[in-house]
Amino acid sequence: MASDGGGAVSTKLKLYSYWRSSCSCRVRIALNLKGLDYEYVSINLLKGEQKSPEFLKLNPLGYVPVLVDGETYLEEKYPQHPLLPRDLQKMALNYQVANIVAANIQPYQNIPIIGYIKEKLGPEEMLAWVQHHIRKGFTASWKSFNVKVMEIMEGVAAHGLERWKTLEKLLENHAGKYATGDEAFLGDFFLAPQIDVAVKRFSVDMNEFPSLAKINESYGEHPAFQEAMPGKQPDTPPEARD
Repeated sequence: MASDGGGAVSTKLKLYSYWRSSCSCRVRIALNLKGLDYEYVSINLLKGEQKSPEFLKLNPLGYVPVLVDGETYLEEKYPQHPLLPRDLQKMALNYQVANIVAANIQPYQNIPIIGYIKEKLGPEEMLAWVQHHIRKGFTASWKSFNVKVMEIMEGVAAHGLERWKTLEKLLENHAGKYATGDEAFLGDFFLAPQIDVAVKRFSVDMNEFPSLAKINESYGEHPAFQEAMPGKQPDTPPEARD
């Protein structure tokens, strides 16, 4: 959250976003599920608009998204459709999914990284690089380094959730329509844009991951997810529109 950079407090939610940003997509899904109206402000990352003095007042790191709504927290101010389930095991699973995507997949497909690899090694090597790390995240085994997750895990150790498992393996016995049951939560906000970019931008075959592919079908049927996807944003170029 942020103020508008000039000290005034916005009376309406304002989301500074880029159509292709998976981080922005997560926030768009959450806002849609909570039924919150917001103003969309496009920040073109390819043109470097995130480095403008005006935007850096909102976020000195120069990253999207930025959600302007005064100095409040989304979940506490807008408790409708909670971001996390109350069940501790499901809560831990949601943290696991979010952490795997955010720490072990998405950073490898950021614009500066893939731009550098494309420049030095060519487009084919760039694509192979991204596909490798997406598949690794969907199938590799990760230990938890998240302190909050570890604290939660201590309370549900009897369920045998000591390690990060593969996303595919992790969810196959827990998923319903969505990642951890029949309601969409935090893990889904991270999975949906990651699967979308894996398929549409980097040509990953989801037949390798049947559990994730089935969950993705539910995202395709949910308006809150579909309206948040990159292909349907105000700044989506015509050739990328769904």
